[in-house]
Amino acid sequence: MTRVRHGKIGGNAGPVTVVSLALILVWYLGAVYLNSAQLIDRYQKNDVDWTLSQLALDSWSMERAVLPAPHQVAAELKKSMIDTKVTSKRSLVFHAWVTLSSTLLGFLFGTVLGITLAIGIVTVRTLDQSLMPWIIASQTVPILAIAPMIIVVLGSIGITGLVPKSMISTYLCFFPITVGMVKGLRSPDPILLDLMKTYNGGHSQVLLKLRFPAAIPYLFASLKVGIALSVVGAIVAELPTGAQGGLGARLLVGSYYGQVNMIWAALITASALSALLVSLIGVIQRLAVWRIRGMQPMGVR
Repeated sequence: MTRVRHGKIGGNAGPVTVVSLALILVWYLGAVYLNSAQLIDRYQKNDVDWTLSQLALDSWSMERAVLPAPHQVAAELKKSMIDTKVTSKRSLVFHAWVTLSSTLLGFLFGTVLGITLAIGIVTVRTLDQSLMPWIIASQTVPILAIAPMIIVVLGSIGITGLVPKSMISTYLCFFPITVGMVKGLRSPDPILLDLMKTYNGGHSQVLLKLRFPAAIPYLFASLKVGIALSVVGAIVAELPTGAQGGLGARLLVGSYYGQVNMIWAALITASALSALLVSLIGVIQRLAVWRIRGMQPMGVR
């Protein structure tokens, strides 16, 4: 039994490590390829005899590279997260917290909205036929087009700050939660539904004791997608507003001043934030499955 567990750990860590190293290698090679044009022009203007190794080293140390090398981005992350005070507006931790606040608020609104719509669609046939097509159609509107409209409209009625940005996150994350919950609430076998009717189970009892427990796996799968989309929505909402804080604002500053390292550091921070939130949903899923359905947490033997 112990050997099996060690094999699983090794089996999980090994492929992840290999893929990570391969991506880093491709990144370094891509930096040489994309930065080489500028360097070769510089060599030709200054009549410099260059070698491939010199080209690679210079590509990995350019101040304004087209694609910075991984160690340059790592140095920017260290500078922005460790060497800078957390309360400073130059700190990525500060900007990540601003984005996280909008993300969590929008995710909360989106979760409540998605579950409410799903319950209505499943229990009321009229809503299924009339509301579901509009929910699907809502996702055809480009988020970059609708984000400024929401910010301006809410700002005109005096709603500013965190709420308008969270609305963009809500718009993106409610859809997968709604669809996932509808699928989950409809997942019980018809035999079980007939059995509940045989025992005179009301609509609320069927919903709470049969449909909702069956929808738990679908719900958490949707929540993982929703929380990642919520991060994207929070960042997109910071772009058209000229926000002073947030990872989106950090991306704008890096773009304005040509600080490519800053842009990449903000992107990696956003990716890490999304991965952390998705992992947190996974932990909550294990606890919820164990508590609500009396099942062992997944992965435990």
